[in-house]
Amino acid sequence: MKTFPRLPERGDFAFQMMVAPYRTTGAAMHDLRGFYGLHLSKTMPFGCLRDDEGAMYSVVRSVNSPTGTPNATKFVYQSTRVDGKTLRMDKPRMAAQAQTLMPTRALEGDTAVWTSLPDEPSEPGNAWKLEASGEHMHWVEDGLFDIRGRIIGPGMQWYLPGADWGTFYLSQHYDVSGTCEGRQVKGIMAVEQSYMAEGGQVHSKKCLIVNNRKHVVWCAFANVYADGSIEAGTFLVGHENLGFAFITNEKGEARTTTDIEALVKHKASGYFVDTARVIIEGKDEWEFLPDAKGEMVDFLGGFPPTAQQEGRWRRVGDTRVPDRWFAWGETDQRNGTARNVLGLDI
Repeated sequence: MKTFPRLPERGDFAFQMMVAPYRTTGAAMHDLRGFYGLHLSKTMPFGCLRDDEGAMYSVVRSVNSPTGTPNATKFVYQSTRVDGKTLRMDKPRMAAQAQTLMPTRALEGDTAVWTSLPDEPSEPGNAWKLEASGEHMHWVEDGLFDIRGRIIGPGMQWYLPGADWGTFYLSQHYDVSGTCEGRQVKGIMAVEQSYMAEGGQVHSKKCLIVNNRKHVVWCAFANVYADGSIEAGTFLVGHENLGFAFITNEKGEARTTTDIEALVKHKASGYFVDTARVIIEGKDEWEFLPDAKGEMVDFLGGFPPTAQQEGRWRRVGDTRVPDRWFAWGETDQRNGTARNVLGLDI
């Protein structure tokens, strides 16, 4: 049973979460209705691609909702080809793409479609288009990349209530391939949507998790193995009762729990992971394998306010060989190294 060292006020559930799978549809992605008194804030396509030479390309776009608060950061494109050492923002290529404060929206059959504004002189740059449904996704940034692929497993949804704010969050993974900078690439993309209180932004404003420095590990991941098997999901572990594990596979099965713990050891800088493990329901242990070039150093001191890092999650002892994968997530010594082991200023 749970214990409560801090007695919460009315409406405060001490960071307890709900998590479940859901059936992904384009119609639901397109719908602007709210949930639990929260408004659809934005849609966030993001993920990691790799080419045949092992170079990585990590991308994310903030696709604002008419019911949300516009994000300061609209498009980020990182590559290990910038300096050959780690993932760095390729600022000239970022600047060349349309930033698009508020995109066009459409529903074509059961595919949700978002695009840059056609012939809009106030938002110059290369056009872009995102399509997502319960079967596929297709993302094009003209002059930069064109990727598409199939859905991986059911979607994930979690809800975190609060006395004044709350967060309702959805995520869906896709196995993708295509071209990037003229090179053949393959990898994993997620399309996520956040519902926030009025004026809220995930990672920034009225965000229960980040504004209270509650999370120790927060990471989306997927592994597509050479034998065709798949494991994908999200791990989140933080202070008080914050946390869950969501894991799905190639059969479309999904398992969830809020019984999860973590232990993180940071590098000397304090921002990036040296080693990290999560333990699910006291017995299922996973380890994070940081990519040697996966530290997103240009995020430090900016947005989001915690260090982002690419790598791979695997079950301890799992010897399967992955063909493509991603594990985009964050830790930060300032937030702590385990549940209720609070952080230190760096």
